[in-house]
Amino acid sequence: MNPRAAAGRAVERGMRALLLALSHQRFVGRIATRLPFTRPMVARFVAGETLEAALPALERLRAAGFRTTVDILGESVASAVAARAATGAYVAAIPVLADRGIDRNVSIKLSQMGLAIDHALVRENVGRVLTAASAVEGFVRIDMEDHATTEATLAIWRDLRPLMAGSGDVGVVLQSALRRTPGDAEVLIAAGARVRLCKGAYREPPEAAHQDKADVDAAYLAVMRRLLDAGVYPAFATHDDRIVDAAIAYARERAIGPERFEFQMLYGVRRDLQERLLRDGWTVRIYVPLGSQWYPYFMRRLAERPANVFFLARNLLR
Repeated sequence: MNPRAAAGRAVERGMRALLLALSHQRFVGRIATRLPFTRPMVARFVAGETLEAALPALERLRAAGFRTTVDILGESVASAVAARAATGAYVAAIPVLADRGIDRNVSIKLSQMGLAIDHALVRENVGRVLTAASAVEGFVRIDMEDHATTEATLAIWRDLRPLMAGSGDVGVVLQSALRRTPGDAEVLIAAGARVRLCKGAYREPPEAAHQDKADVDAAYLAVMRRLLDAGVYPAFATHDDRIVDAAIAYARERAIGPERFEFQMLYGVRRDLQERLLRDGWTVRIYVPLGSQWYPYFMRRLAERPANVFFLARNLLR
């Protein structure tokens, strides 16, 4: 690598580390959410602060041919009251999606449901969401957070999945950055789980996760191929052209049609790639975040790609 490229990589890593650190600073978040000029920038990545505000975006995506997943933002709640409120927001949203003919598909975070507060509480809350989704034959994706919660997340998925038996389903997420993921993938394939594969957006210790991007990418490709071969309707969450093209090439080589898996991308990120894949006949699902607790999510989107930071800078200059 030449010195200029090496310097650029170092700056990018430093910027990413700074933005991820800021995403955990609640006092910065409180300031950011009160500044009027931040709202237009956030609107690129967050469809609205309420479900009602986000419905037009969801309906536009449906009309364009995309599938959607609703993600009501929030994580690491500090009280049982807050966890139950977050749960109630999902329970209320699911029948609205069904009534409007929008995909009955939602994504939840266990830290938002009270994982750090009490295990009985988080199971109660997740059970409420699964029951609401089951009533409309919906789908719930339990998101994966940092490596310290992986075992608990998989256990909750395994224990509560019977709540949706015969009416909808619940799936989980694996992160290629984690060293344990290939083993977890085999267990989930054997269980017939619907797996969403992503790279992972958390800063993890070397003993738990790959530290080099090339290793994370290589692990992603290996698990992706395994899920295409033996998984149940896997979802590949990526905005990386090289990984997308590798998935398509492998699917064509093995005669795996677009009805057997899907690509997943975030609202407002790589819209050019989203539209290209849709035009080419592949299934594309857009994760549509909404809610007032947008600050940590927004900072992580900025950290993921320098282009997002440049977008923010241009808007600030305007």
